[in-house]
Order: sequence, then structure tokens, then C-alpha cells
Amino acid sequence: MAEARLQVIAGGAVPQEQLTTDPWQFQTMCVDAFVASWRARGFSPVTIDNDIGLLERTLTALGRPAWEVTPEDIDRVVGDLAVKGRATSTRREYVQIFKGFHRFLQARKAAEIEAAFGVRLGCPVDEFNASRHVGDDSPALLPPPTPERVNEFFSFMKQRIATARKYGPAARDYAMFRTLYHAGLRSEEASLLEKPDLHFTRGPFGKLHVRFGKGAHTSGPRPRWVPMLDGLDLVLRWFLEDVRPKFPDSQVLFADESGGSLHRGTVRNRLRYLMELEGRPPSERFSPHALRRACATHNYERGVDLVAIQQMLGHWTVSSTMRYVRPSATFIEDAYKRAVASTLAELTGKDTTA
Repeated sequence: MAEARLQVIAGGAVPQEQLTTDPWQFQTMCVDAFVASWRARGFSPVTIDNDIGLLERTLTALGRPAWEVTPEDIDRVVGDLAVKGRATSTRREYVQIFKGFHRFLQARKAAEIEAAFGVRLGCPVDEFNASRHVGDDSPALLPPPTPERVNEFFSFMKQRIATARKYGPAARDYAMFRTLYHAGLRSEEASLLEKPDLHFTRGPFGKLHVRFGKGAHTSGPRPRWVPMLDGLDLVLRWFLEDVRPKFPDSQVLFADESGGSLHRGTVRNRLRYLMELEGRPPSERFSPHALRRACATHNYERGVDLVAIQQMLGHWTVSSTMRYVRPSATFIEDAYKRAVASTLAELTGKDTTA
């Protein structure tokens, strides 16, 4: 009989008995590790500080360790926020930050949690309580500002630069909101831009390297290249040469007065403040995200391919881009006129649009 060559070695990656670990202390350690992963991915300190606060408020509201949270707990917290009148976007942020933290636990801490607390992780965010990306300013409800309205707002901002008490912030706001509109960026994507992300010699128009594009389903940053269309390259050259030197030296492109990154909430508040100064009625005001939807709609109306707009906005699917496109009331008639004019030009050899 051949000599046996297999033997049992004591030990193992996962202990056979539950560990006596304090759940709240362990969760605190997990939160610290989760935050460390944000730093490793390059998120700005301002973004990290705001998201830490949001995560801590979410976990406190849930009232139990994350691995013990049930779908009913999520329903309760979101329902309480709704009763308190919190915006849809705020409720969505609570759900998303918890979902991201739970994904981290599943990827990094699942074996330890099962060994210590006897819990096999399963995300309590399901199809019935998952946040819907629909709010008061949703693309499904409100049309984006028209090209004429956007141009009027930028004209107001341009005039304000000459009379503002502080030239630097006024000029920065003008360049930043022009970037949101012409490049279709999210507020946070613009706030995380750095000076080396501007590549004026790349492609026929120059390109922005959006290194921290929003990833689908909390999958982390998804970088993309966005062309500087409609003269955005000229605006950003002016900004770099004439405006940015008036702020403290740092890599941040659209810096605050200390040289740090603007938080997305600050971007939203700045736009609200500027439109109050403009004095237009509330019905003609819009959010930073509405500028992104306007970018999609206006490019689509002038014939830009839908897939190109999808790539520009960084959407995972074309169906997401279609939710952003809200053509004007005369879109069909305008498209018909262009088609007829093009056909007549081919038949007659004359340009009928002149």
C-alpha cells in the first residue's frame, strides 16, 4: 500500500467559532477602511469630509450595524426623511452612500463579519427601496433651459465680471458654468478638475480629461475625455491665463479662495445666488444639473449623434441619455424644415438655407 502523502494542518483563514468582537467598534474600523479607499482613489478632502458626514448620519439613523440592516430599516429611514420634507435627491444620497458602504463590506469584510457575528452579508437595498433618479428637477419632469435662456444668463454673468467686487470669483463662476454647459459635466466632476486635465492640443477642439467621472451603480470613478466644444477652449485658456493666477497656487482648476476644491453643494449654491442677482422669476431658474441636460438636448437638436452625446456625458447606456434629451416644442417642425431644405439643395444645387 502506498504511503499516504496528505496530512491535516491546523489553522485556517476563517475561525471556526464566533469571535467576541464589539459590533460598533468593528463598524467604526470598517468605516475608517472605507474612507481610506476613497483617499486611495483620489477623492478630494472636501468631498471625503462631506461623504463621511452623510455616511455617519445614515448609519446613526439605521440604528444597528450595517450587516444587520434589513430592507424594512431602509424603508423606515427613507420614509422618515420624506415625512420631514427632505428632497428626493437627499433621500437618494442616503441610500446610495449606504449601498456603497455595504458593497465595500461584501468585498473586503464578508469573511470577518461572518466569523465574528455569524451573519452572511446580503444587501438590504432591493428593487422596492432602491433610490430612483427622479426628483423635483428631474429630466422626466422639467425641460432644460432653452439655448436663448442659457445665452441670456451667460451674458448677465459676463457683464457682472466688470462690476463685481471680486473679479476672481465672478470670472471663475463664469468659466465654471460655461464648462458645465458646453462639456455636459456634473458639478462634482467639474469641481475635481485640475489644471493638467486641460489638453488644448488633443483633437481638433482640445479635450478635458474627466478623471473622476461618476461610475454606474457606485462602481467608482469612470474617466472619460470630453471635447471643448462651442469655444470652450477659448474660455478655459482665458481662465488659466488671466483668472486662475488670482487664486492661491494649487492643482485645482476651479479653486475656492483658499486654493481648494469647491464642493458640489457650493456650486449649486453659487448658481442659485447668481440667478437671484439676475432677478429672473423662479420659473426661469435652473440647477447645475439642468445645464447638463441642456447640453444633451441642444446638441441632439442640432444633429449630434446620440451615441456621441452618451460618450460625452459619460452615461452607461443610451437609454440614460435619452432621459436627458427634451427637444423643444417645435423640434419636429425644425427637423422637417432642415430635411426639406437639404433635399431641395441636392435637387437644385442651391443652398436654400441662406
